[in-house]
Amino acid sequence: MKKILNVDNPNVYAEYVGAPVLHPQLALISYDEVSPFRNSLNNYGVYGLFIQQQFPKYLSYGTKSIIVGDRSIIAVAPGQIGGAEDNGTSIYINGWALLWSPELFRPDYQFFSYFETDWLRMEPQEWERITSLLAIMRKEMQENEDSPALRHILTSYLQLILDYCQRIYLRQLTQKENGESDILKRFHHLLVDYFSKGIQREKGLPTVSYCASELAYSARYFGDLIHQATGGTAIGYIHIFVIDQAKSLLMKGLTVGEAANLLGFEYPHHFSRLFRKVTGMTPTEFLTE
Repeated sequence: MKKILNVDNPNVYAEYVGAPVLHPQLALISYDEVSPFRNSLNNYGVYGLFIQQQFPKYLSYGTKSIIVGDRSIIAVAPGQIGGAEDNGTSIYINGWALLWSPELFRPDYQFFSYFETDWLRMEPQEWERITSLLAIMRKEMQENEDSPALRHILTSYLQLILDYCQRIYLRQLTQKENGESDILKRFHHLLVDYFSKGIQREKGLPTVSYCASELAYSARYFGDLIHQATGGTAIGYIHIFVIDQAKSLLMKGLTVGEAANLLGFEYPHHFSRLFRKVTGMTPTEFLTE
């Protein structure tokens, strides 16, 4: 079983890396001061921004493995999994981690979604401004006891940092849209919407015919468009999407039967068969890999 740190409070992570606890609902960590420390694969019950000059190699972000560029931000939200499993070695990182409780502030930005972006890439001046705001926030927490006034100040700075992140996100989104297939983007968002609304519990797994109809195409023409965009089939794209959701559920501790039921499979063995077809391993083998 993978070793997962359940970060259901911001200070769970602060204590894990050896940073001081400064506020009951917000943790602000200078990695320069706590390095070296051990990696962790985290199951988040909080919101967070990881703002770093360099990230460890081969991080997990949801069910994907990513290599993050220099001077970047990774945003996480409750219910997500990310990081790198502790392998017994220590790492050195330059940058910050900012985590906060949903009770303090609930942001509404697309860049907190797994499916919108992998990371935000800062320009040098954005790095300077954002890290300066983080230093001011930490000084406020070091010098003042928790109070409604302090929380208002902290959330005001947090909102400003998120506005900078939104500007970066919109810049990247424009660049991405210029080079990405519109049909593939709409297809992906349809699948995200299908599972986020729980439609699979009533209708089962999405079919190619359903997706084509929702996007106003014939099934055959839709299949041709997806093949042109990806080199693969529409049903193959659906299966990969579903198994990505499955991996996240299994890593959170759900049983094979629970994950199968939640994803709309009629029988667990159908789920296991598809999991093996897509990944080359059974769900159990995935968890012990």
